[in-house]
Amino acid sequence: MKTIDELLADGVSGKRVFVRADLNVPLDGTTITDDGRIRAVLPTVKALADAGAKVVVASHLGRPKGAPDPAFSLLPAAERLGELLGAPVAFAQDTVGPAAHDAVDGLQPGQVAVIENLRFNAGETSKDDTERGEFADRLAALADVYVGDGFGAVHRKHASVFDLPKRLPHYAGHLIATEVGVLKKLTEDVQRPYVVALGGAKVSDKLAVIDQLLGKADRLLIGGGMAYTFLKAKGYEVGISLLQEDQIPAVTEYMERAEKNGVELVLPVDVLVAREFPDLKTKAPADYTVVDADKIPADQEGLDIGPKTRELYASKLTDAATVFWNGPMGVFEHPDYAGGTQAVAQALLDSDGFTVVGGGDSAAAVRTLGFDEKAFGHISTGGGASLEYLEGKTLPGLAALED
Repeated sequence: MKTIDELLADGVSGKRVFVRADLNVPLDGTTITDDGRIRAVLPTVKALADAGAKVVVASHLGRPKGAPDPAFSLLPAAERLGELLGAPVAFAQDTVGPAAHDAVDGLQPGQVAVIENLRFNAGETSKDDTERGEFADRLAALADVYVGDGFGAVHRKHASVFDLPKRLPHYAGHLIATEVGVLKKLTEDVQRPYVVALGGAKVSDKLAVIDQLLGKADRLLIGGGMAYTFLKAKGYEVGISLLQEDQIPAVTEYMERAEKNGVELVLPVDVLVAREFPDLKTKAPADYTVVDADKIPADQEGLDIGPKTRELYASKLTDAATVFWNGPMGVFEHPDYAGGTQAVAQALLDSDGFTVVGGGDSAAAVRTLGFDEKAFGHISTGGGASLEYLEGKTLPGLAALED
């Protein structure tokens, strides 16, 4: 895989460089609530602009239905990118139409333009190779060189991720090069003990990665909504907690295999329970109790790991040489149920090992709870992409860059 360093060494002054970024930031109306993904692509954009390239930045945002939708416009992201660069950023109100061509044609060396949400064109996400290819052809007309730096999208076989790099000289940006380097540390020549903390709502989202990790990790710590399927598989009452009953056979098999393989699979020993899900808008105080994990009342829901589990998980992370964490331990968006996620994040900081936060809600939690991002070994920008890489899958966006 060629990297941006090789591109810069060859010289890019005056060349139109298409940067496939991941500017899929959370919005409250038009207000960005977390600009982490914009900041993550900044080194690549700045390096190209400083070298005199005409930089064309493109991304998706949300899931529009293949047509323009103002609710998913990239304008707020373009404005924030300009603020971070400290320089004006042109914005095109279409993807491959007259506005996009005018914006790109108007660039001087060292300037940056952002084109509108790629998913406003049905060809971006089409499963039809021809339709996707036609959109990629139109995107290719905007550029001389392609730089892939949207790690959060590399597991998608989309036109701008998979088809476009085949049509232009292509390179990996700084972010993708960093992300791949980190993931190799989690899959090749891993420093041990290797501890993985997995949370989030659905166990089905993590089954494939658990399957792989049972042959690689030394310990697996399970939290979040997915933990209740494991607890149910042990025969415990889980009340009205999140539960995927159809996954109980798979979970049971994984627990048996973990014991057979000598992998320590650690489940919550106590949980915070309540009769009602908390109000995440008002953050009104929650009425909860702490119970042992095998004593969840039938009419209550588990919403976070308890204090004894927090101590237990912290102790299991203390001696780790490598840690991968993906998924919150509870409903961290509410202060009363953020303690478990906060404890795991703090344990990563207290560890002397190489710590990786696996993107998605875990990365959002780090920022929401006020942790210093730079104190972690690496915070990924792609939760889904990270998991699929660890599952051993071929990621279309990375495969396209390796050609």
